Amino acid sequence: MIKKDLKHTEYNEYYSRYINMVDENIELIAGYEDDKKMVIDFFSSIPKDKLEYRYAENKWTIKEVIQHIIDTERIFMYRFLCISRNDKTALPGYEQDDYIAPSEANHKSMDALIEEFKMTRLYSQNLIKSISEKNLKNLGTASNSTISARACAFLLLGHSIWHINVIKERYL
Repeated sequence: MIKKDLKHTEYNEYYSRYINMVDENIELIAGYEDDKKMVIDFFSSIPKDKLEYRYAENKWTIKEVIQHIIDTERIFMYRFLCISRNDKTALPGYEQDDYIAPSEANHKSMDALIEEFKMTRLYSQNLIKSISEKNLKNLGTASNSTISARACAFLLLGHSIWHINVIKERYL
C-alpha cells in the first residue's frame, strides 16, 4: 500500500494538511519505520533547556508536543482498528487540548517520552501489518466525517512531520 493509492474521498479535507506532507510513493509499513527513526532522532537532539519552552503563552512545550504525537497516534490507531474491522459505530471527535494537562508530559523525562513513543509505534506497526489491503480501504466515521482505515494510518506520518516543522520554526 503506497500513499498515492489513497483517494481524497477517503478523508476530511482538514486532514490534507498532514496527508499532503507524505511523499506520494511512500509505502505504509516502510513509512512507519522511517517516521519512527525521524521522530526519535529529532526529539533526542533537542537541548534539555528547550524541552519545557513555550514560544507563546498557552502554547505547548516540546515535551507536550511529543506527548500529543503519541496520544494522537493512539487515538487514530484505535480508529484504524475499528474501521479496518468494519465497525460502523461513529467514533467520537478528539479535543487535543483536553489531553495535554492530564498527560503531565512536563513531569516526564524526554527519555521516558521517547520510550513511550517507541512502544506506541511498535503497536501501530504490528497492527498495520495485520490488516489486509482490502480492509485498509474500509470506510468509517470519526469526528462526524468519513475516513478510511488507511487514511487514519497515512495521516499520522504527516502529523509527525507537521509538528517537527512547527518546532523547528517556532521553538529552536
